[in-house]
Amino acid sequence: MAINSDTDITLALIQLGKSEKNSVRLSQSIPPHEIIEWHSDNPDSQPTDDELNAAYIAWKNANEYKEKRVKEYPDFASQLDDIFHNRIDGWKSTIKAIKDKYPKS
Repeated sequence: MAINSDTDITLALIQLGKSEKNSVRLSQSIPPHEIIEWHSDNPDSQPTDDELNAAYIAWKNANEYKEKRVKEYPDFASQLDDIFHNRIDGWKSTIKAIKDKYPKS
């Protein structure tokens, strides 16, 4: 199998816990990227394409709520205006409604 076109290998390696202790070089081509060098002195074995694809999907599913929240949060100027006019409690209610709509998984 091959790397999916939307798979972010760096995030997949983070999800697998293989990002900080292993040295790797990725292709610089148009996505999908691929691992072109997995150093022989790495403590972990190189993950397969299937493992990378599955890890990225798991990372994406676990973090999807963050992206949805960001899209709905008002811009910073609007948030500051909300605090000025409605105090912190008013601002908190605006933000809490979005957090409640997209809870952590």
